[in-house]
Order: sequence, then C-alpha cells, then structure tokens
Amino acid sequence: VQLVESGGGLVQAGGSLRLSCTASGRTLNIQLMAWFRQAPGKEREFVATISRNGGSLDYADSVKDRFTISRDNTKNMVYLQMNNLKPEDTANYYCAADTSARWIWRKSASQYDYWGQGTLVTVSS
Repeated sequence: VQLVESGGGLVQAGGSLRLSCTASGRTLNIQLMAWFRQAPGKEREFVATISRNGGSLDYADSVKDRFTISRDNTKNMVYLQMNNLKPEDTANYYCAADTSARWIWRKSASQYDYWGQGTLVTVSS
C-alpha cells in the first residue's frame, strides 16, 4: 500500500485547508485510516481516525469541532477538512493506514502499517 498526501500549504489563522490522501496498491486490506501530525521538535501525535465504513470516528481533543475526517472507498481516498486553523496546528501532516481494525489502538502510531511522506501545513498568526 502506498499513501500520498496533498493539500498542505500556508494559511492565516482562522482559515481552512483540506488535506487529501490517496491510497494505491492492496487497498482492499485497509481498515482504519488516520491523520497524524508532527511539529518541529515534537513527537508525532494523533489527529483523527476513521473506520473502513466511516461509521466510527475519533479526534484528538485539540482538533475536535474544528477538523473533520472522511473517506471515499470508491476512490481510495481519505480527507481532513481543517477549519478555524490556529498557529499551533502548524506541522507536517501524515496519512496512515491500518490493516487490522483494532479500534482500541486507534490513537497509537504503532497501530498503523503504512504511512505517507507528509504534507506541510503552516498557519500564520
């Protein structure tokens, strides 16, 4: 499975961006898909995750009510709509895919088998 992110860029605080992630390869094995982020000098952190059928979602507290994760299995894509962006949202955003569907570990980076290269989001104040 290969994952490629797009949609990052520079935006002012309060603005919006939509990240996209395209999966290719053995996509039928993909269960959970998620977004993580890593700011300079910080550890990678969980942002959001979505189950295969889209019925289960979860978000980090820091992004709840501002970010929305969605997926389109017909296109092998997952999205992250980010609204009301803040300077502290500045980071490299990574798409991740899991093949085991163990929901209990959904916020753990080690749960995910495949990762994209990341897309940079910079929010100016």
